Parts: sequence; C-alpha cells; structure tokens
Amino acid sequence: MSKAIIVKKTGGPEVLSFEDYDPGKPGKGEILVEQKAAGINFIDVYFRTGLYPSDKLPFVLGKEGAGIVAEVGEGVTLFKTGDRVAYNGVSGTYAERIVMAADKAVLVPETIELETAAAAMLKGMTAEYLLRRTYPVDSDTVLLFHAAAGGVGLIAGQWAKHLGATVIGTAGSKEKCDLALKNGYDHVINYREQDFVKEVERITGGRKCDVVYDSVGKDTFPGSLDCLRARGLWASFGQSSGKLEPIDLGILNQKGSLYATRPSLFGYLTNRAELEASAKALFDVMASGAVKITIGQRYKLSEAEKAHRDLESRKTTAASILTI
Repeated sequence: MSKAIIVKKTGGPEVLSFEDYDPGKPGKGEILVEQKAAGINFIDVYFRTGLYPSDKLPFVLGKEGAGIVAEVGEGVTLFKTGDRVAYNGVSGTYAERIVMAADKAVLVPETIELETAAAAMLKGMTAEYLLRRTYPVDSDTVLLFHAAAGGVGLIAGQWAKHLGATVIGTAGSKEKCDLALKNGYDHVINYREQDFVKEVERITGGRKCDVVYDSVGKDTFPGSLDCLRARGLWASFGQSSGKLEPIDLGILNQKGSLYATRPSLFGYLTNRAELEASAKALFDVMASGAVKITIGQRYKLSEAEKAHRDLESRKTTAASILTI
C-alpha cells in the first residue's frame, strides 16, 4: 500500500490528510508511475479550497510530477517500464504512486534530474505558452511580470531575457527583488514600498509595457492596466491574492483600447502535439543553460500541509516540491 495526500472536504491546509492509498493497476492506455517528486502550485490551493471544484470527493491533490514507469497497460507504445517521465495536468500527483493516461506524460532527458522536471513542468510550460504564444516576446518587447520571484516568475524572467525583451518584475521584499534580478529581470519593483504603476512609467520613460503577465489578481487590478501602452495586452493567468470582481469591459477602452485574456496552461495543451512541442521547448531552453530551474523548498509528502501554509503566506521563493 502506498501513501497519498487526500482531500475529503474542501477548506484550509488542515484538510490535507496523509493516508494509505491504492492507485490500482494501469488499464488500457495507462501507465503506473513510481513518483520521485510532485510539484506544488497555486492551482493545488484552488482545488483544496474549492475555488476550482473537483469532480469528486474525496480526491488526491496535485497536478504535476515526475517519476519512473513501473508498469504499462494494454496498448501503451509511448513508454516502457523504467522510462523517466514527467507530466502536468494529471490529477492526483501528491502520491507515492499514480496511474495516469500515458499520453499525458513526456520522456525526461537524461541530463535533467527528475526533481527538477517535477518542479519545471507546470511552471516552465506556463512560461512557455505565455512568452511564446499568448504574447510572442522578442527584442522589441517591454513586459511586466508580477510575482517575479515565484516559480513561474523566475523561469519567465530568464526566458524573456533570452528572447531579448526588456523585463520588469514586481516582488514583495528586498530578498525577492534581489533573487529576481539574478534571474533575468532588468528592473524589479518592491510593491510593498513603491507604487508599481508609477515605477513602470518611470522605468519606461512613459512608454509603458506591451504586455503585463498577472498571476496575482485582486491586489494588482486595475493597476496592471495602467502599466500598458495603448492596445497592450493584459494576460491574467492566476489570482493568488483573491478572485477579481466582475469587470466592466468598458475599462479596457477607457485605458487605451487594451486587450485582455484569461489563459490557462491546459487551454494551450489541447492535444499530444501541443504537449510535446511545449515540453521540447522547455527542455531545450533548460539544456542550453538559458533557463535554470531553482527549487527553493523541498518538503516530504507528509508535510503537504506545511507546504501549503508556506505557499499561501508568501514565504516561498522559486519552485516548491514534495519529495517522495
């Protein structure tokens, strides 16, 4: 019998229960994976609290991980026993063993540690779609990325700089600002001490930004819109500070005929080809050395409650993982 983090009712971190769990055997088109690590992300908090409703209770938390294929089900040709794989968008990764659809996993290059892959998949592929597809960043781009010292933010800063952009970020402490500056950002604004809207205008000489990537939500709206040039894009891809109130679209016109999008990773990984292309782009930029994945915190699987408390209180930097 293996172990997993079970959610029997939605609520605070205290609802996370470390229990015996049998994932079962892989069926047709499935694989059984012995996990080595699981990524910790705000989407896990959203499912734990019920902000994003699960289709069943109880359920095993988690959407990202990496491990070794222990068994393959009927008809699986993508992988064999012993393959090193990673995945995101797969439910139930806060577990020692997981059964999952084989076509949701990708092979991990031998040059990449499995813990690193577990930390990189959701965050790195989020950075990939934001920077390469939501708004294709290049040397002419000036961008603002909120939560620059977070897991996605540190990857995005390096990747955006690699693409030649002028990269501005926000963070909530001197330590986090310093960390972001070491990871691709040209300028980092301490939002606890400075007005980030005024600072963006000062840094850009009044030009403002082509795109604002915003995973914070309530606390950064409508300021994010005020950081955009006319016809700029506001990409709201999270809500770590709380859910936004309904928005009157007229505000986009008032602030400069702006564009807005509410993307998610899973909307950009709608088929196997998109998954493989995104993973390849991520692994390639990691292999080149242009993007380095920083694991800021490691917790045992049994410490998931503490991990969530740290994440929600903004005590964490870079990526956090559960080691298994």
